[in-house]
Amino acid sequence: MSQRQVLQVFEQYQKARTQFVQMVAELATRPQNIETLQNAGVMALLRPLLLDVVPTIQQTAALALGRLANYKDDLAEAVVKGDILPQLVYSLAEQNRFYKKAAAFVLRAVGKHSPQLAQAVVDCGALDTLVICLEDFDPGVKEAAAWALGCIARHNAELSQAVVDAGAVPALVLCIQEPEMALKRIAVSALSDTAMHSPELAQTVVDAGVIAHLAQMILNPDAKLKRQVLSALSQIAKHSVDLAEMVVEAEIFPVVLTCLKDKDEYVKKNACTLIREIAKHTPELSQLIVNAGGVAAVIDCIGSCKGNIRLPGIMLLGYVAAHSENLAMAVIISKGVPQLSLCLSEEPEDHIKAAAAWALGHIGRHTPEHARAVAVTNTLPVLLSLYMSTESSEDLQMKSKKAIKNILQKCTYLPALEPFLYDAPPNILKHVVGQFSKVLPHDSKARRLFVTSGGLKKVQEIKAEPGSLLQEYINSINNCYPEEIVRYYSPGYSETLLQRVDSYQPLTN
Repeated sequence: MSQRQVLQVFEQYQKARTQFVQMVAELATRPQNIETLQNAGVMALLRPLLLDVVPTIQQTAALALGRLANYKDDLAEAVVKGDILPQLVYSLAEQNRFYKKAAAFVLRAVGKHSPQLAQAVVDCGALDTLVICLEDFDPGVKEAAAWALGCIARHNAELSQAVVDAGAVPALVLCIQEPEMALKRIAVSALSDTAMHSPELAQTVVDAGVIAHLAQMILNPDAKLKRQVLSALSQIAKHSVDLAEMVVEAEIFPVVLTCLKDKDEYVKKNACTLIREIAKHTPELSQLIVNAGGVAAVIDCIGSCKGNIRLPGIMLLGYVAAHSENLAMAVIISKGVPQLSLCLSEEPEDHIKAAAAWALGHIGRHTPEHARAVAVTNTLPVLLSLYMSTESSEDLQMKSKKAIKNILQKCTYLPALEPFLYDAPPNILKHVVGQFSKVLPHDSKARRLFVTSGGLKKVQEIKAEPGSLLQEYINSINNCYPEEIVRYYSPGYSETLLQRVDSYQPLTN
């Protein structure tokens, strides 16, 4: 047998291995093939190919493993159980850029599924090597490493702290200053995932000087980058007053308000979320947002979108209004109430309706003027029907009930209250009658109207427990009228009159 023939055997073997990994990598791109590949024992066959003498076979084997692990957590677990991770981490430090990208992809694909799998990636020493990859010359390697680190940090504070301890934050801050857009996006996202879990982690990210860089990117034309930037600033600002103030001091207002008019729906949503996370902390921060025109801009934004995109804006209005009556009035003046009423009636999702009910309750709970501003939009009957509806979620029923009570306890606008005399259940009727008992003694015009509209008649029909608060309110209302008027409108009065007719003996001459 000639030398040529001997070598041909090896060439054919190499060709077969190459063909095998390429086909597996290709098949792994389609979800319907995954189970068949798994049942055929593909993981055990790919493992030795990670150490193949041919670099392209190594890279393609890693790519195939990454694609498989990306689909299902049990395949990711098979990577961990097959002792493949230490092999990948070793190769990550030694191999060329193509292999590094593929290996980082596998680590990301394993680590993204659960905290336990992410911990397995950490335990095999991957973090230090991934941080070294953040300093690689090739932007694709940096991107793959940043993405893997973000997927690990996302799960919980402990894993996020492990990413910080490996020295990832300063390296990620350098990555966001690189010219490549994809790298910027992934690095900002990884910093956001690191900062989200606790004030201490967010402070670590801030100490690396990230806020100034993020603030400069708010007006970047790339929508996906803007989404990540606004999200990262939200994850920092949400934790404490100090962190929120640091974000504000980076002069994000009024620049961030331009994002509320962006063509990209998620840029709008994330901008509203950022403003909400700042406003929720203190009246002073909310006032700053009002002064910058933020509340009016958010109300316009709520009007221009639908569904979950509206949710952070709706919540922002609730937070601002909750702080003080002046801030609640700022929401009213900016025409926030009609917009929230619209959300309450036209949104199909219960959790969005619940947020709108919660916000309206906070706007109307301060003074009679605030309550009237909500009541005149015909919002109270809508809230009542949502509370009474068996189709409403428990959360929506609770928030509607609380909003009704908050508004009713301040409402002196009687035309809005009167329908409640007929429709409200006893636990809410008590508050309605209570409001009438406060207003009627001091308003003669309202007393007359209450009689002619049938309100007084309805009050006489209410069956209240003797000595209860509701009975006291009814007595207070009755005391506003002459006794014969109250008797006239009491149930059974006509029967009494007829009995008197029956028993009456006419005078005969």
